[in-house]
Amino acid sequence: MSSTEELKNKALQLIEKLSETNHELYDKHFLRTWDHTDETIKALVYCIQAFECMIKCNISCKLFTSGLAVSNFRDKSTRTRFSFHAATNLLGLSVHEIDETKSQVAHGETVRETANMTSFYTEAIGIRDDIFLGQGYKYQKEVADSIDEGYEKGVLNTRPVVVDLQNDEDHSSQAMCDLVHLIDQFGSLEALKGKKIAMTWAYSPSYGKPLSVPQGIIGLMSRFGMDVHLAYPEGYDLIPEVVEIAKENSKKSGGSFTVSNSMEEAFQDADIVYPKSWAPFSIMQERTELLLQGSAGKEGLEKLEKKCLLNNTKYKDWECTEEKMKLTKKGEALYMHCLPADITGVSCKEGEVSKEVFEKYRIKTYKEASHKMYHIASVIALSKFKNLPEILKKKVLEAPKKKLN
Repeated sequence: MSSTEELKNKALQLIEKLSETNHELYDKHFLRTWDHTDETIKALVYCIQAFECMIKCNISCKLFTSGLAVSNFRDKSTRTRFSFHAATNLLGLSVHEIDETKSQVAHGETVRETANMTSFYTEAIGIRDDIFLGQGYKYQKEVADSIDEGYEKGVLNTRPVVVDLQNDEDHSSQAMCDLVHLIDQFGSLEALKGKKIAMTWAYSPSYGKPLSVPQGIIGLMSRFGMDVHLAYPEGYDLIPEVVEIAKENSKKSGGSFTVSNSMEEAFQDADIVYPKSWAPFSIMQERTELLLQGSAGKEGLEKLEKKCLLNNTKYKDWECTEEKMKLTKKGEALYMHCLPADITGVSCKEGEVSKEVFEKYRIKTYKEASHKMYHIASVIALSKFKNLPEILKKKVLEAPKKKLN
């Protein structure tokens, strides 16, 4: 059997699994993983993997003949921005990126109005809003609620799905592509049960990094029986409510959830390590208050930044090095990162990970990032097409035989 036929058969098997899930994503938005059932998470995994197989076989994943996908990035982005563009192009949508400085938002247009005015011919809206703690998810939810109202009251002919591209609480698109990467590395979702993942803080020469990546990891991986170990220096806590969600998930899934102030303890016998810097919860709260003051808070922000950077320097030894990797399972734990990593001697003088460790896993981190476009495409597809498995199955079965590129 050719490689193409093997991939087609694998795609058909995944589509069959997708059809058997009792997911609840149809006609729904996707903002935080913990708002959705295990069946929905599994459906996304199967859909992501099916799309990947189809693309490798040169099978079109186009589901729309026309329509818009709107993106709104309120923070900088490389991987997620291009993943959204790629995902929506994959499905047949044209992308328009909102620049709020050039829209009526700058003149005080309300969220409800903007959400409806940008949705007349729109199938999906992707939003990144992670700068303001307590505001990002709230903004995404307001957009989603405004769209729902517009659709239900006949303003909109279709209900665009709002896709989280990172908020202040969760980075669900990153967490989901990380989950698929783990499945690829360990063989199956079931194989993750009992695996130890160390989600640790790591030193960075910058401050103000969002909490949503570590929160997304502990909020999702705790659902599948993994032994989740969260480690950070004293004072670098995450949002308490998200930590509680991870604890509850671990109890339900038969895994474990541990919090410590030792990177070495977290790395000990770990199967996976995820060293990533973030700002303390309390600092992000203070930072948000100052940011919301505009120019009046500028001096306070400068003082806060100096204070935080000085505090970070106390923990320069929180670096993922070859010595620390020796503590992990057989010294060969999988290194993961959402990118870009602060690489010692490469992107900065001292950072999250040594250049030797990063170089060893560099290609794997690129593969980790590659799943994101398929996750975004899967959220849109599952939300918009109730009979998606039938559509995908037909595409695979009717695809002409082609050799792989």
